[in-house]
Amino acid sequence: MDLLTCQKQGQTAIFTLNRPEKHNALTPEMLRLMEAALLDFMEDPSLRVGIFTGAGEKAFCSGADVREMLPFVKATADRPWRFPRTPMRGLTVTKPLIAAVNGLAFGGGAELAIACDLRVAADTAAFRFPEPNLGLIPRLGGTQRLPRLVGLSRATEILLTGETVEAREALAMGLVNRVTPRERLMDSALEMAERICRAAPLSVQALKRCLYEGNDMSLADGLALEGELGLRLFQTEDYAEGSAAFREKRPPQFKGK
Repeated sequence: MDLLTCQKQGQTAIFTLNRPEKHNALTPEMLRLMEAALLDFMEDPSLRVGIFTGAGEKAFCSGADVREMLPFVKATADRPWRFPRTPMRGLTVTKPLIAAVNGLAFGGGAELAIACDLRVAADTAAFRFPEPNLGLIPRLGGTQRLPRLVGLSRATEILLTGETVEAREALAMGLVNRVTPRERLMDSALEMAERICRAAPLSVQALKRCLYEGNDMSLADGLALEGELGLRLFQTEDYAEGSAAFREKRPPQFKGK
């Protein structure tokens, strides 16, 4: 059985964590497969948006499979280059990623969700960071991304107490973008992906750079980055196509060039 599957649907790639009997817990091999799949995704010009979800009804991802992951982490502690690169740490994904959170997202599962650019949650979804109760801390971005999403005070409470955040509360605090009935989860995620796919790919990628890199810059530096990337887009074929389509009152046919 493939631990991670990839299905192409139009211009969208759907990545499914596929260990439902283990609540899709992450293993080193799953992370290696994730790295390879995402590199292929970025290099495929026909794909513009990726969606991560979990197999089965109960879990998006329950976190790391402790029996497999902890020995691997210890064995590679002095060789960090052996640890697979993922959106959580080490791999900058240039195209948008959506997490379709179909159930519980605990530990590394929550970190995978918040490493995506957008999150659609089933009304049965729940988020939790249990690492302190194991004598650990989140180390795949949880301590850094969660405060940026929900604010320092709320993130501190969630991380220190290990509380479970249900879907509706996650929506209210900005942890997820949408909550939908479980049976409509993938439809909702695909609708979001399709809206993004209508935009010019180079514009989408430039927007993503501005949002993430600019977030760590001064306003002046962020404006300079925005200006630089924005000027480059005037030289693209997509800008010419977008302008022509606007004048001709037809849908644009962007090629990412």
